[in-house]
Amino acid sequence: MGYALLAGLAAVVVLVSSAVFVGFGVRGGAPDTAAPRGGENAAPASSGAWVGTWSASPAAAEPNAPDGHPDASLRNVVHTSVGGSAARIQISNLFGTRPLTVTHATLALAAAPSAPDAAPGSMRRLTFGGRTEVTVPVGDAVTSDAVRLNVPAAADLLVTLYSPTGSGAVTHHPSARQTSYLARGDRAADTEGTAYTEQTTYWRHLTAVDVWTHEAEGAVVAFGDSITDGITSSVGANHRWTDFLADRLRTERGAPAYSVLNQGISGNRILLDAPANSPGSGPSGLSRLERDALSRTGARVLVIQLGINDILKSPHQTDPGRIVDGLEELTQRAHRRGLRVIGATLMPFGGHRKHTARLEAVRQQVNEQIRRGGVFDAVVDFDAALRDPAHPERLLPVYDSGDHLHPSDSGFRAMAEALDPNLLRGASPARL
Repeated sequence: MGYALLAGLAAVVVLVSSAVFVGFGVRGGAPDTAAPRGGENAAPASSGAWVGTWSASPAAAEPNAPDGHPDASLRNVVHTSVGGSAARIQISNLFGTRPLTVTHATLALAAAPSAPDAAPGSMRRLTFGGRTEVTVPVGDAVTSDAVRLNVPAAADLLVTLYSPTGSGAVTHHPSARQTSYLARGDRAADTEGTAYTEQTTYWRHLTAVDVWTHEAEGAVVAFGDSITDGITSSVGANHRWTDFLADRLRTERGAPAYSVLNQGISGNRILLDAPANSPGSGPSGLSRLERDALSRTGARVLVIQLGINDILKSPHQTDPGRIVDGLEELTQRAHRRGLRVIGATLMPFGGHRKHTARLEAVRQQVNEQIRRGGVFDAVVDFDAALRDPAHPERLLPVYDSGDHLHPSDSGFRAMAEALDPNLLRGASPARL
């Protein structure tokens, strides 16, 4: 669907109704999953469900911004995986050093891909517990009330946050592979993007967008490192493997009706938190699982793509049993929350500057245990899908971004094609 048509549809929605769902802005990572409540401004009751359409893991405090961005509007551009008739957002101050006060927050449909301009008639002011101002405590998160808006699938949204005062450290996701914007002053309600003269490849404070939808019955949460984060995918093209998977689930006959949420952090490991000199790699998979994955709205399936950084980053984890134990713990914790778990084999990194025969042997042993079964409910073999048959310790050249570790856009597409949508179906056992 073209953006001109999307803009026209958004304008029609405004003419039909400008009613607002009265939701409930809540603190913490788990938003209210009930249907929109009654009230004079509430939308008519209807069947549907809240499902995450986009998300990103908070990774660290933004460098070189110790006071935050006072008297500035942060316009985050994000890409939906499924559509809906209402939306709400989550704001995080996880790595903050002072309470974050937002006095003006808006949501709109982008007029064009990656553009800071809003589609005509789509701008909505967000509230939190009925108030236009919210203060997010240090280390906490809040979810906005819902606003009525026709949110298309596979479209860009603009989420703008204005803070009049310095917030201290800014919780951000550094490897967005998407251009977002900053404007001086309160420009949150601007429909034209001319004031947004500063560009960034960060997502700031925003960690989730949920939609009230009939299109999806739940969400697939991809939990991984830079490969899931899509660090070498084309900027603004939405060519991460999770984007390609979302396309498949929307368009393939018989595919399960799930959104896809990307919870990758570049440099992330299963077992160790990021060291102080590399904070962008985030807390370990074991420590962030609940917040970043299991608590995502509508989560039904967890896809785990982690482990390669435990091997190749210093200190190297050379005991394959410890890596597998970590993967098993992630699975068991997801099972306790009722999620089905799909696990990925570790992909080749031969030719990378840190590759050695010893580390390659660890990777092969981890993959052998994963393929043997008993670690996950099902396995997606990314290693087999992307390796070079002539040199199986390496990525196939067409799938290699050039650093011999991260895939190219073609490689990310091959990853999505390797995951059989039928694997996403079925219940998880109560225990392994």
